[in-house]
Amino acid sequence: MFFYLSKIFWFFIQPLNLTIFLLLAGLLAAMIGRRRLAATGSVLAFLILALSAWTSLGAMMLNPLEERFARPSLPQRVDGIVVLGGGFEGAINLVRGGYELNSGGDRMVETAILARRFPTAKVVVSGGTGELFLEGEGDAATAPRLLTALGVAADRLILENKSRNTYENAVFTKALVTPKPGETWLLVTSAFHMPRAKALFDKAGFATIPWPVDYRTTGREGIGLFRDNPADSLQATTMAIREWIGLFAYWLSGRIDQPFPGPGG
Repeated sequence: MFFYLSKIFWFFIQPLNLTIFLLLAGLLAAMIGRRRLAATGSVLAFLILALSAWTSLGAMMLNPLEERFARPSLPQRVDGIVVLGGGFEGAINLVRGGYELNSGGDRMVETAILARRFPTAKVVVSGGTGELFLEGEGDAATAPRLLTALGVAADRLILENKSRNTYENAVFTKALVTPKPGETWLLVTSAFHMPRAKALFDKAGFATIPWPVDYRTTGREGIGLFRDNPADSLQATTMAIREWIGLFAYWLSGRIDQPFPGPGG
């Protein structure tokens, strides 16, 4: 139920969709003579879209998430690497059978690099189909094609293909891998997603070393207009809002212990 409610809520609240719904509400209000209501809807829609696409709001919301877990020094020994899904274009790969990467593709590239650096480490790819409306191939199904092409032996791969969100990534991966005390596992995901991912793996009893990748900010953006192209700014704002809402929702539901988890717990 949590999965479906979260997907439906996000469909309505993400900036671009919310803008469309507000414009539609304003249009309907104008058609029935409610001019003040129509104007309010239009102004709100403009503000949401303008702040999301023309300002550095998204970067400023993403940066605290990205800075929460610094990338540590690599340990001498690594027993396993867990990479979370979200790096592939699932709909395209389902049809074309390739391994097209999206903006989160750094997760898979970095995993291949780490796998080559630690040739005895197991490589776990966790990610099924997490879309409610769109049909696509899960990342765990696509990843072997890319990772083996990059030199990672197929017999090192462990594929968790049932998870639909980060909570299930943690729970299902722990059950599949059953890590042993004293083992060293790296957790690879986007830097802005690491606070939620690390907290969920800790809650599941799976000790990991966070290895953040896929940075979207420099930390120097500051408050300003037109610091990036509008499409990238809108994407950054959308990702930031989604991640902050995800943290708050997981905290309220008891799935994580803090609304903004950090290295101290």
